[in-house]
Amino acid sequence: MIELWFRKYILSFLVWVFYRLLSASWRVRIVEPEALKLRLKNREPVIFAHWHGDELVLLSTIPGYRIATITSTSKDGELMNSVVRLQRGLTSRGSSTRGAINALKGLIRIVKEKKRNSSFAVDGPKGPLHQVKAGVFELSRLMNAPIYAAGISCSKAWVFKKSWNQTYLPKPFAKIYIEWFGPLGPVTREEDPRSASLRTELEDALRNGRLAALKKIAAPASVS
Repeated sequence: MIELWFRKYILSFLVWVFYRLLSASWRVRIVEPEALKLRLKNREPVIFAHWHGDELVLLSTIPGYRIATITSTSKDGELMNSVVRLQRGLTSRGSSTRGAINALKGLIRIVKEKKRNSSFAVDGPKGPLHQVKAGVFELSRLMNAPIYAAGISCSKAWVFKKSWNQTYLPKPFAKIYIEWFGPLGPVTREEDPRSASLRTELEDALRNGRLAALKKIAAPASVS
């Protein structure tokens, strides 16, 4: 109980303070298509799709994009959940083995009631890495919301190589480029969220988006 309390309140607050100080040093450029700008201005829901590993960069966008997302019920998920909320994001808890359907329903409820946008790691929660799962399309269909794919590059970062998703954390004063590509959808009620064509279209958008972003920052991310 003490360990849980420490992780939920004390450790998460310290991690958040470190993240805020670190991210304040980053030089971030974000490029948005006009259709996305219009939806954000009109408070119409949007789904931001990204690969696992990009979440520590995208934490910095939570306040501006008014993000709601799903976080895991694991110990690491508890820490991430607390940090997301400290960033003024909203969360629905769940995992692939415990409460996945309820977590998705909870996320939809938050988006509708609180007028939030959603950020979604599309190759999760346990991979395989860079293979899109059906959840994001189900979310698009139920929310009647388009999907925008992230293209992200970073000039220098620490990579957590022992993690399955190769999460990285930009180093101090890193250059970060984020561009949103799309829209894809909204997915209609007649379309199957498990459709191979939907999966391929989003995977291509994410891969091409990353390649395009890498060209904006010539030097590849340095890792350690």
